[in-house]
Amino acid sequence: MLSVPTIYKPSLLSSVLLPGSSSSSSSPAFPSLLNLSRRLRRPSFIQIGRVRAVASHIVGYPRIGPKRELKFALESFWDGRSSAEDLEKVAKDLRMSIWKQMADAGTKFIPSNTFSYYDHILDTTVMLGAVPHRYGWTGGEIGFDVYFSMARGDATLPAMEMTKWFDTNYHYIVPELGPDLKFSCASHKAVNEYKEAKELGIETIPVLVGPVSYLLLSKLAEGIEKPFSLLSLLQKIIPVYKEVVSELKAAGATWVQLDEPTLVLDLDSDQLKAFTDAYTQLEESLHGLNVLVETYFADVPADAYRVVTGLRGVSAIGFDLVHGEKTLELIQDLSFPSDKYLFAGVVDGRNIWANDLSASLRTLKTLEGIVGKDKLVVSTSCSLLHTPVDLVNETKLDGEIKSWLAFAAQKIVEVNELAKALRGEKNEAFFSANAAAQASRKSSPRVNDKAVQEAASALRGSDHRRATPVTSRLDAQQKKLNLPILPTTTIGSFPQTRYLRRIRREYKESKISEAEYVKAIKEEISKVVRLQEELDIDVLVHGEPERNDMVEYFGEQLKGFAFTVNGWVQSYGSRCVKPPIIYGDVSRPKPMTVFWSTAAQSMTTRPIKGMLTGPVTILSWSFVRNDQPRFETCYQIALAIKNEVEDLEAAGIPVIQIDEAALREGLPLCKSEQAFYLEWAVHAFRITSCGVQDTTQIHTHMCYFIIYKGGL
Repeated sequence: MLSVPTIYKPSLLSSVLLPGSSSSSSSPAFPSLLNLSRRLRRPSFIQIGRVRAVASHIVGYPRIGPKRELKFALESFWDGRSSAEDLEKVAKDLRMSIWKQMADAGTKFIPSNTFSYYDHILDTTVMLGAVPHRYGWTGGEIGFDVYFSMARGDATLPAMEMTKWFDTNYHYIVPELGPDLKFSCASHKAVNEYKEAKELGIETIPVLVGPVSYLLLSKLAEGIEKPFSLLSLLQKIIPVYKEVVSELKAAGATWVQLDEPTLVLDLDSDQLKAFTDAYTQLEESLHGLNVLVETYFADVPADAYRVVTGLRGVSAIGFDLVHGEKTLELIQDLSFPSDKYLFAGVVDGRNIWANDLSASLRTLKTLEGIVGKDKLVVSTSCSLLHTPVDLVNETKLDGEIKSWLAFAAQKIVEVNELAKALRGEKNEAFFSANAAAQASRKSSPRVNDKAVQEAASALRGSDHRRATPVTSRLDAQQKKLNLPILPTTTIGSFPQTRYLRRIRREYKESKISEAEYVKAIKEEISKVVRLQEELDIDVLVHGEPERNDMVEYFGEQLKGFAFTVNGWVQSYGSRCVKPPIIYGDVSRPKPMTVFWSTAAQSMTTRPIKGMLTGPVTILSWSFVRNDQPRFETCYQIALAIKNEVEDLEAAGIPVIQIDEAALREGLPLCKSEQAFYLEWAVHAFRITSCGVQDTTQIHTHMCYFIIYKGGL
């Protein structure tokens, strides 16, 4: 096997701003760990051919940049304020900094082709030339014009559909496929980025979305009436994959990573057979390459495990051992092929908590006993795309909370330190600092609130259904509200204008007084109320002009939440979100929405609807503590929202909406786990509204479709 060393060329990289290049903390414990991680970023000389000792691997990395550089470059390009060359330069600088950062940390398997201008599934669609006919593409290399039209649409054409990426908060562009679509290689992005890294002296492992997962994540193009299996297109897309693989081999690649995350889903026999068929067809083209098939987000079911471990031409398999809690047992019970490498995803790519290095080391040693040290690679559980970029950019978090966290840059260091420890090069100082942070978090009074824990525990004695039948409640509500047979209302929020954002920002920065802020917000509420009256809406809303985000607004007023300055993660394209961090037991110190709802109610004789975000949605759109079950945290949030519901009712608000936009999103990938989730998620909703009088009307708003026999 050819071994290709990575050569570190500082002259080529010295101008790139590295994430984590500067910052400090006042915490006595945290700086030692952070400084250690900085010193551990060393130039690496990597043999990326055959693995000869425990190595390290990163599945993927955030694309947006430590301070959302890609977002701003994209939006500038879309607005015509900058050129394609300007956008490409920003993108290239980001890729260079990411590769260098991983190389400096000692990462052996550094991914390439995980960068995207919009979405990696869209990139795969472009690679395959699978462009819907409406975009008018006639062949050749696909450029920004067609690419962004597919992603965003334009004045005359709709964008392609976007949907959730498994059970994460990332969204992907859904391929539209049909029997008449002709496939051809229309993008050489994978090989170009591999060559780009190689010119820097950094050897990478190119990453492709696997052919079967690509088809399973696609949808039928509109207008196809006869039954058609998307998997029947396997024969048509495999030649393109062969062409791309051949280009990578010709460029000098010795490894390739094929992501097949659909292997964690409940697949039928035909779908599982497609994996065997696909990799049998690819086997000859893959000859001479080491091939990693990567899975993530959940356990691989036993039947899928047997399939993936038996794939021909595959040298290594990656498993998520964080969210796939049963996969380790599967490896132990069903064994693991002696001729394959096991890429062990023990560092969480979906959450922001510092890894418990001692616990991960124990897991890795167990795996070492099964597969051997020379066949084990330490990895992340999935791409780090789902975490913020670098903790050292945070100035808002205090030192104690900071010591409990690890963003993408810190997770790279954790992966490499675990690999070193397995090689017998354990950094005792780094592990000791990690253990101290773990102990601090476990014992901190900021995390543990006995009163909240007891209140949440007491909830298990009831299902919290309202005692009065719904028909009786509706009669009581109608007598009070006197609504028409088909009443009208809105979902809740009105447009957030630049003026409102400026008012909130100036108040936050103390540039205007509280009185000036309240006056401005009340004026906006008054406009919204008058507009709804003019439109003859029956149940009005106040428009939520005071809110920055439907989750962050509540989290900022709840105990147990923390917020970042640059903790951005990509939702899709240039859209980034900054999820709150739930670090401790949750409670509500004081009312959160009563002031604004009652102000709105004073402006009209029509009923005003109080607007709240539900506990499951707050949970789903936050980084959730990992030291207790998610349902326990959800029940704590439910109690806080329950208190707010009852205060709104007491203040005279007759209708209250509790939004659960994310209830469907939290549904586990494995069907066997879905009933339990729905049981506690719906229970949490019931908790919020179980204490109101029959005359108070409860609304909700949910996205997507779900059937639950237990009812709300």
